[in-house]
Amino acid sequence: MPGGGVIAFKAIDVPDAFRGKEKLRQWIRAVASGHGHSIGEVTFVLLTDKGLLPYNRRYLNHDEYTDVITFDLQTGTGLSGDILISYERVKENAATYGVSPRQELHRVMVHGLLHLLGHGDKGEAKRKAMRAEEDKWLAKLK
Repeated sequence: MPGGGVIAFKAIDVPDAFRGKEKLRQWIRAVASGHGHSIGEVTFVLLTDKGLLPYNRRYLNHDEYTDVITFDLQTGTGLSGDILISYERVKENAATYGVSPRQELHRVMVHGLLHLLGHGDKGEAKRKAMRAEEDKWLAKLK
């Protein structure tokens, strides 16, 4: 496989909003490479709010809707994990922040990937650093 690793996209009970999948794969590989990593197997999954909520309850003890949850599945070489995204939160966030749903989808995708790469977002300083890193990589997806 060119560039190594598997990057998959799934949509469960929502429209498949992933567009330009090969371009997205190149971008995701660039983000990983920019952090000194290769891709093992990363899967991005679009779900409904109701589809994502049980994961938020079970694994994070949060009884609320969220836009993205990252599961690190690292077992050997290459970055591996599942990044679960609420399509409804993406659309609502896009309207709130005045961006397109596609732009917001890309932001939560890179946000989840940055979590896999070890970035945190707890606390104001880490949130700002995460947002700066997101912006940096979003600017490279043109």
